[in-house]
Amino acid sequence: MSTTFVLNGQSATLDADPTMPRLWALREIAGLHGTKFGCGMALCGACTVHLDGQAVRSCVLPLSAVAGRQITTIEGLQSKQAKAVQAAWVALQVPQCGYCQSGQIMSATALLEKNSAPTDADIDGAMSGNICRCATYPRIRAAIHNAAKAAQA
Repeated sequence: MSTTFVLNGQSATLDADPTMPRLWALREIAGLHGTKFGCGMALCGACTVHLDGQAVRSCVLPLSAVAGRQITTIEGLQSKQAKAVQAAWVALQVPQCGYCQSGQIMSATALLEKNSAPTDADIDGAMSGNICRCATYPRIRAAIHNAAKAAQA
C-alpha cells in the first residue's frame, strides 16, 4: 500500500505496509540513514524527526500516520535555527560518540523554531526525551543557547 506525504520539502510516496514504523520506512525505503534506531520504544530520542514542525519519535508511529503530512529528517533541516544549531554543535564540540546527535539536533531545532530565547528550563523540557549516553548535556545546553543567539543575529 502506498503512503504519500511531504518528505524534506518534496512530495514522497512510499510503497510499504502502512503499519511499518516510519523510522524503518525512512531508513530502508527512502534511504535516509541520518535518523537512528535507539530503543524502539520512543524513550531515547535517537529517532527524532519533525512531523508538521513538531519533534516526534519515529520508531513507534506507523507510516499510515504521516499520510498527507510533512516529515523533516536531519537531512532536510534548512531553517536559520537549524543551521545555527548545527554550527553551535560543531563549535562547542558537542558530540562524543555522536549516535544520539541527529535526534538531539532535531529536538533543539524544533525548540528554537518555536522559542527564540529559551531558558535553561525550556531547554531541559524540550530535550528531556533525548538520552545521551556520553552525558554531553552541559555542552548541548550551551550549544542551544549559542544557537539561539546566532539565529537572532
